[in-house]
Amino acid sequence: MEAVEYIKDIFQNFVKIFQSINFFDILDILILTFLVYYIIKLMRETRAMQLLKGIFIVIIVFFLVQAFQLKAMSFLFDNFLQVGIIALIIVFQPELRRILEKVGGTKVTTFAQSVEKNASNASARERAIAGIADACSRLHDSKTGALIVIERATKLGDIIEKETTSIINAECEPELFCNIFYNKAPLHDGAVIIRDNRIFAAGCFLPNTQKDQYLSTDLGSRHRAAIGMSENSDAVVVVVSEETGNISVALDGQLSRDLSRDSLISILRKYMPGTSSDKKKKARSKAG
Repeated sequence: MEAVEYIKDIFQNFVKIFQSINFFDILDILILTFLVYYIIKLMRETRAMQLLKGIFIVIIVFFLVQAFQLKAMSFLFDNFLQVGIIALIIVFQPELRRILEKVGGTKVTTFAQSVEKNASNASARERAIAGIADACSRLHDSKTGALIVIERATKLGDIIEKETTSIINAECEPELFCNIFYNKAPLHDGAVIIRDNRIFAAGCFLPNTQKDQYLSTDLGSRHRAAIGMSENSDAVVVVVSEETGNISVALDGQLSRDLSRDSLISILRKYMPGTSSDKKKKARSKAG
């Protein structure tokens, strides 16, 4: 009988808790769930994920120390927790920066501004996409290495404003890409930055990837730099392998490899900074 009463009390408590939940409680849970999922998605397969596992183990050890009342370990944990938050901010600084850039990446413009921008940029965007795709196709045929970074919401001023960088500010012509990445040209080792549908800068050196240990050993320095750039910003990074001529694209820390010219154009049209009319066309095509 005691077991039955115990189960009955549990059930009644559960019903009371369920009845006390209102709309805002559900909204609170959904927002928290989304935030946890989003943070895990951003940190997946990075150094931060390994650190989170280590923190989880430390938390388990902390509770064991408290349960068994280990005085020496309790003293160490108490002193560690006093500076633990500051230490975490320092250790997770690249990941926190990336999260904040993602959250702040949405631009708010008026309807009139967006219409004017769409009218002026649509043709320039298509010319830039065609120029990048044609250049990568030629570089693929000649097995010439290339690294092209397409700036999106996150501005790349810290990459551009370096002594090794040369400001170009020219149209995305295939011939210009081929000249820049010619293996005896002075700028061929660096990356090209595309800003506002133009070749803005060349000879740029990119940050290293944070997940170097997870990458395949057949990936060279250009591919690793491309992944590193996509981890630190929302940029689309196009890579042409010097060894094989294969075309790849890095986005959000992930690398899509062995792309054809048509596949590259499709990715650029999807992710390259564009217009609201482009999005409407995509929506209509999906609906059809």
